[in-house]
Amino acid sequence: MRKALLAAALTTLVATQVSAADLPGKGITVKPLQSTISEETFQTLLVSRGLEKLGYTVEEPGEVDYNVAYTSVASGDATFIATNWQPLHDDMYEAAGGDKKFYRQGTYVQGAAQGYLIDKKTAEKYHITRIDQLKDPKIAKLFDTNNDGKADLTGCTPGWGCEAVINHQIKAFDLSNAVEHNQGNYAALIADTITRFKQGKPILYYTWTPYWVSDVLVPGRDTVWLQVPFSSMPGEQKDIDTKLPNGANYGFPVNTMHIVANKAWAEKNPAAAKLFSEMKLPIADINAQNSRMHQGQSSEADINAHVDGWIKAHQAQFDGWIKAATAATK
Repeated sequence: MRKALLAAALTTLVATQVSAADLPGKGITVKPLQSTISEETFQTLLVSRGLEKLGYTVEEPGEVDYNVAYTSVASGDATFIATNWQPLHDDMYEAAGGDKKFYRQGTYVQGAAQGYLIDKKTAEKYHITRIDQLKDPKIAKLFDTNNDGKADLTGCTPGWGCEAVINHQIKAFDLSNAVEHNQGNYAALIADTITRFKQGKPILYYTWTPYWVSDVLVPGRDTVWLQVPFSSMPGEQKDIDTKLPNGANYGFPVNTMHIVANKAWAEKNPAAAKLFSEMKLPIADINAQNSRMHQGQSSEADINAHVDGWIKAHQAQFDGWIKAATAATK
């Protein structure tokens, strides 16, 4: 009996060593990138875990501006970014080389919304439903935080995809004399906005999902989305109709998010390419994780625990990705 157990153990050990040696990513280092938004770490690390399971050595994600991320992945200085917003990032994607330089297959996240909101109390009191109502100086003054006569919009960090859209729409909707696009560190700006809301003051802000803000300022309960007078997008997005099937128009199309990798690298690494195309992450799961970060679980250890917890809760799905990726090399 003891000999049989020993033989079985040795067989398992040899099989494990062989399979480890046969892993498609053995000896290959991967360099992920993400923006400086720490809430993107969760979805980036989930991809990293999949790659590690395939035998790749994966570095910690580097944090850079989106423009730098795309140019770095295109040149081969980095391997992938897991937060390619489509169509929001289309201009940056094309500027860095587009489909000639990037591998982009499959959809990682669906249903990413964004737009302009105000507090519900002010919306109901003054019957505000559309952003172009801010052309009325009396309406704009409600959201004027520094007495310059313009409504203060909590906007976008410079260099993000939303920056170009917001600046374009302020001009397109004839709001240049009515709205000030306040830019800087978004986390700091939105913290001030939430403080104003808690003080009972009117607020006007831009946000997106998945992100924790809509778990704190809940649309429908605390805030309302503002509609736009017509569709108007810049650059590569110029022909997009942002009107929804129900006739409402919030100014931005609903985005999808994709894993984008260096094309030449993906062609040499079919297992990783297959993994990128297979992975799917529900937007509700990102929102929930981001909310936990906002509540204080934001350390590196916390985020790693969230990733491991997600994999454990979706083990069969995760294993299916690895199986499909491994099969792609045969």
